Amino acid sequence: MQVDPLNLFIATVWLVNGLYCKVLGFVPRHRAIVARILDERHAELITKTIGTAEICMTIWILSGIQSRLNAVTQIVIVATMNVLEYFLARDLLLWGRANAFIAFLFIILIYYRQFVY
Repeated sequence: MQVDPLNLFIATVWLVNGLYCKVLGFVPRHRAIVARILDERHAELITKTIGTAEICMTIWILSGIQSRLNAVTQIVIVATMNVLEYFLARDLLLWGRANAFIAFLFIILIYYRQFVY
């Protein structure tokens, strides 16, 4: 089985953000963003739950099952997450306002990989 390099890259982004940043907690800024937007009292659990969902997204991407639905789901999640972060936690973002542009590029990559490539 040969893995498409673009799919592998996209899956790796989800895996790193889910496992390394959120589940293992190596990037505390992610928990701080969750605390600001959702709930300080349960930020740790919510952050780990989001991270677990991102790991599941990695598996879904690599499985190739319903790849168009997967791509649309990714696009909606990334867009929604970044709009919320931009307006509610901009000061906590790694690249500040530029995060929105980077998210837009990631969305374009997902779209390109699924619907053009």
